Amino acid sequence: MSEDLWPLRAPIDPDLTLPQAVTGSVTLIIPTFNEAGNVTELLRRLADALPDPAHLPCEVLFVDDSTDDTPAVIEKAAADHPFPVSVLHRESADGGLGGAVVEGVKRADTDWIVVMDADLQHPPHLVPELVGEGVRTGADLVVASRYISGGSRAGLAGSYRVVVSRAATWLTKGLFPRALRGISDPMSGFFAMRRSVVTAEALRPLGYKILLELAVRCRPGKVAEVPFVFQDRYAGESKSTAREGMRFLAHLASLRSAAPLARMIGFGLIGLSGFVPNLAALWLLTRAGMHYLPAEIVANQAGVLWNFLLIETLLFRDRRRHRHWADRVGRFALLANADLLLRIPLIAVFVAELGMEVLPATALALVTTFVLRFAATEALVYLPRHTRS
Repeated sequence: MSEDLWPLRAPIDPDLTLPQAVTGSVTLIIPTFNEAGNVTELLRRLADALPDPAHLPCEVLFVDDSTDDTPAVIEKAAADHPFPVSVLHRESADGGLGGAVVEGVKRADTDWIVVMDADLQHPPHLVPELVGEGVRTGADLVVASRYISGGSRAGLAGSYRVVVSRAATWLTKGLFPRALRGISDPMSGFFAMRRSVVTAEALRPLGYKILLELAVRCRPGKVAEVPFVFQDRYAGESKSTAREGMRFLAHLASLRSAAPLARMIGFGLIGLSGFVPNLAALWLLTRAGMHYLPAEIVANQAGVLWNFLLIETLLFRDRRRHRHWADRVGRFALLANADLLLRIPLIAVFVAELGMEVLPATALALVTTFVLRFAATEALVYLPRHTRS
């Protein structure tokens, strides 16, 4: 990944004594993708909200994936502002807007990180309040919430987006009740977090819901909330698309399957779902005149392919880079078909040697080959290759 960091103003002197200052310094991370129409007004409002660096030492880092002139607009707009402004332009938008935030986190060396969007739907005047609430309460994470008293989702355009937002909130809180305890708005993209509780290397975001990623993987100790009114977008178009919705669902599955037991359960459920394309392919092949025995073998490959695609997307998205896709397909198909060859000898052993009945022997063989196939898939398909020194 090629990237450039452009400092547009000199950073604040770390040895400077700041009388009556709020404890801690702040890096304000703003991910941008074609937000040229919003940048000037955003920086103007931030200057109004943060007029005196002595009260809240702050630097702004734009992490930019734009294909327009957003970086040049930032450089021009930053010239007369009272706080340091930098631009990190990424040639490859790995991880989407969430990945942009992680890149910003890696470069932040302040006490606090504040994350907000560039479209002014997150009111800049709340930045000092978020940090101040964290200092006052001792919280590790302070979330700007639309769903507590004083907050509002007024800026969501149309009833469709309101329904989608609420459904996503219920889904995430249902999937992660412990990690999201005390967070009424896990879909919020406006929050402050102590840098000391963030382990950037553990983050693997997909899309723009970075708060969910941080809360689940970093597990901040104490959480506080500040109400905010979600504003109308100042300029440009919303980045919420059907594609982002699919990335969000894939991200949820990846987070939920992070633990080995959850991953094994997901592996089993995906395997069960593979019976649908398997049986559909078998029906089509036999209707076309193929003998049922070769049709069984060919149809099984339809289920294998279905399982592979879902496992790649939902369970092992973060491990795909370790091997070429053709290598992964070949290994997965080999293991899936070896399952059939192993099951029958196992059943024979259970019946002949252990004296089991056929049905319980078959059930035990299914469980045994399933566990072996899951372990072999992790080890032989998705774990990194050993390299010689």
